[in-house]
Amino acid sequence: MKVHRELAGALPGFRNAVVTIGTFDGVHLGHRKIIGHLKAEAARIGGETVIITFHPHPRKVVSSVPGDVKLLSTLDEKTGLLSAAGIDHLVIVPFDHRFSNQTAEQYVKDFLYHDFKPHTVIIGYDHRFGKGREGDYHLLKSYGAELGFEVKEIPEQLLQEAVVSSTRIRKAVSENRIDEANALLGRPYSFEGTVIEGNKLGRTIGYPTANLHIGSEEKLVPGNGVYAVTVRIENENAEEIEKNYEGMMNIGVRPTVDGKKRVIEVNIFDFDKDIYGKTLQVNLHHYLRGEVKFNGLEELKAQLQKDAMAAKASLKD
Repeated sequence: MKVHRELAGALPGFRNAVVTIGTFDGVHLGHRKIIGHLKAEAARIGGETVIITFHPHPRKVVSSVPGDVKLLSTLDEKTGLLSAAGIDHLVIVPFDHRFSNQTAEQYVKDFLYHDFKPHTVIIGYDHRFGKGREGDYHLLKSYGAELGFEVKEIPEQLLQEAVVSSTRIRKAVSENRIDEANALLGRPYSFEGTVIEGNKLGRTIGYPTANLHIGSEEKLVPGNGVYAVTVRIENENAEEIEKNYEGMMNIGVRPTVDGKKRVIEVNIFDFDKDIYGKTLQVNLHHYLRGEVKFNGLEELKAQLQKDAMAAKASLKD
C-alpha cells in the first residue's frame, strides 16, 4: 500500500480510482466489509482502491471539547491495518479549519475531483461533506454526472454495522468487555507503550512489571482492572520481534500501594530482560478482574499468583 500525506501536485495519476472516504477508526469487521465492497468494485473495472482519511480526527478540529476524542487506533495503527487489508492507496488529508470551511461545491470540484480524478466514489447514504454538512449523496451524484465519475452507495446495513460497531467497541473497551470488543474488531484490542522506570515494587514480590507510557493522548485506554495479554517487543532484535510473549496487565491506581497515580503495568511471564525504553505492543485477550485494595503485600502477592494462573489458562483457551 502506498501512503500519501500531501495533496497539491503530489498525488499520482490513479488508475480508475475507486475512492471511499472515512475515519476507519479501528478498521474493525464492519469496516472490512466496506473495504471488501471497495476492492470488488476496483477488481470489476480494473482500478485501484483509494481510501481518503483525515488527520487529525475532524472532531479534534471542530469539537468544542477536542480532548474528549478517544480513538481505537492511532494513525500508524490504522495505516498498518489498512495495508494488511490490501488497499492500494491511503491518502491522509491534513484536516484543519480551512479544509472544514470548504463549501460542498469546493469540496467536490477543488478537492475530490481535482486531486483524485475518480472513476467511482463509494459513500454511505448519510455521508455529509462541506461547510455546515451541506453536501450529501444526492448532491455528490449530481456533481458526478456533471464531472464524469460514478457515485455508488454503501448498502445501509453495511454502513450501520460499521457505525454501530465503532461506538460499541469504544464503549466495550472502556467498560472492560474485552471479549465483546475483540469479537467486533476481529482481533485483540491493542495499544503501544514505551517502557519507563517504575517504583520496582513488583520485582520485590516476584512479579516484575514493565511500566508503560502511551504516547498518544487520543488512544483509548481500557478501563481499570487486570487482563490476560500477549506482548510483542516492537524494537527488539530480528529473532524476537515477531514473538508473542504471554503475560498479565494491570491498569489502575494500585490502591494497596499508594492509590494516587493511574499506571499501566505488564508482567511478562518467564521473562527477565532489560527492556527500558523499548516499545511494547500489548494485545488484550481477556478481562480477569477489577481493581481491589488488599490488606498488605502478602495478600496482594497471593492474588497475583491466582491472576497469573487465570491468565495462563485463559490464553491457552
